[in-house]
Amino acid sequence: MAENRPLYLGPRLRRLRRELGLTQQAMADDLGISPSYVALLERNQRPVTADMLLRLAKTYRLDIADIANDEGEDYARRLGDVLRDPIFADIDLPALEVADLATSFPGVSEALLRLHHAYTREQQALAEQRAAGPGADENDPVREAQRFLAGHRNYFHALDTRAEELAAEIGKAGGAVDWLGAKGVRVRYLPPDVLMESLRRFDRHNQQLLIADSLDEASRAFQIATHIAHTALRGDIKQALREESFSSRATATLLLRALAGYSAAALRMPYRQFARAAEQRGYDIDALCALFGVSFEQAAHRLTTLQRPGEERVGFFFIRVDEAGNVSKRLDGAGFPFAAHGGGCPLWSVHQVFRRPGEIVTQWLELPGGERFFSIARTVTAGLRGYGRPRVVRAVAL
Repeated sequence: MAENRPLYLGPRLRRLRRELGLTQQAMADDLGISPSYVALLERNQRPVTADMLLRLAKTYRLDIADIANDEGEDYARRLGDVLRDPIFADIDLPALEVADLATSFPGVSEALLRLHHAYTREQQALAEQRAAGPGADENDPVREAQRFLAGHRNYFHALDTRAEELAAEIGKAGGAVDWLGAKGVRVRYLPPDVLMESLRRFDRHNQQLLIADSLDEASRAFQIATHIAHTALRGDIKQALREESFSSRATATLLLRALAGYSAAALRMPYRQFARAAEQRGYDIDALCALFGVSFEQAAHRLTTLQRPGEERVGFFFIRVDEAGNVSKRLDGAGFPFAAHGGGCPLWSVHQVFRRPGEIVTQWLELPGGERFFSIARTVTAGLRGYGRPRVVRAVAL
């Protein structure tokens, strides 16, 4: 006979209330209970009854399964990963105690995870500073932005779920161009010299989104999605950045652009749909490109973001380099130990892929610590076609 355990949803209920912009008094009025009872529920001092679950679902139009989904197993797994850190090596931490903590005290579990997350980021920053030597700029905006993205494993849950909802809305409207048209914005394709060498420009006065006509279809669609991210999802992006403070405005600007690109990818390749397709097609990137109408680089970028709790897929890292070994972009959803300093590794096939344009080159990588990664590398092109401008050739590895 299955055991009926009390259901405690304190932290989740508190997050729901805050996301809805409600006070405890307002939520109590909505649910027909007292504010003190809401406080008790949020502190896990009272379990959520079946009747209360129904009230929450009906009042706020939520799925009961989403509200009642047990986060204990996810917290236990994440805590287990954290507690394997060498700093805890001399402490006896039975798996049963970890599971009890995750189930009974989700708020404390989340606090511990955030604390360790901050600790590892600071350790990484300190290591980079020491490796750089005296005079290195510890507040370098690019490094600070990279640390922020790496600290989140290149996944932003609130932003990703909001983009998924918006993608469904855009699909019902007939596509991004029609969706923008319904909001009074016209999309036009113009030569790059008219756009003053820009790929995308928004004419606010005439409510026109201008896109370079020399871009291929995948790039045009991505530029339109980026505009939607900068406008319809701007508040969500800024909220993700408000959770931390940065040393300079330059860092915040870099991350605003990075998260707009992240959101554009989420709009073009909604999480559940993309994750399911990736798994069904054995992570065949060319097949994913054809299915979603995206480029190899866009699909590769999206593969690094499949870290949704409870719906994780195979972890990927991403690195983009030129023939000289200069790294122009890197993302990590697999725990790959990128080198902060020094030159390229001559044994990695990504540095030879330029000799085999268009061909996917694979290789197993084994690091000194025994970690093994499977590398997929391919040349990609970027820039504007035609008009006498050369295409820029780079390599993407993941």
